[in-house]
Amino acid sequence: MATPKDHKENVKITMNESFPVEKALKKFKRLCDQLGVIKEYRARESYAKPSVKAKEKRESAEKRRKKTNLKGFKFTKKV
Repeated sequence: MATPKDHKENVKITMNESFPVEKALKKFKRLCDQLGVIKEYRARESYAKPSVKAKEKRESAEKRRKKTNLKGFKFTKKV
């Protein structure tokens, strides 16, 4: 199996006549996900300036922090 950063290898599924199509599709999707094909496609679909990427990264980190802080407050006892 190829590593996630090795994008030179094509995604290939070998199957015989008795192999169900649903299982082959599931296997194909899993393999594409492991190789990061869809993630890379979405990243290349549109260009974002480095400053915009950094801003989005900061905002998502702040959102994550707020979410984890709120989880801690849910289970505190009221006195």
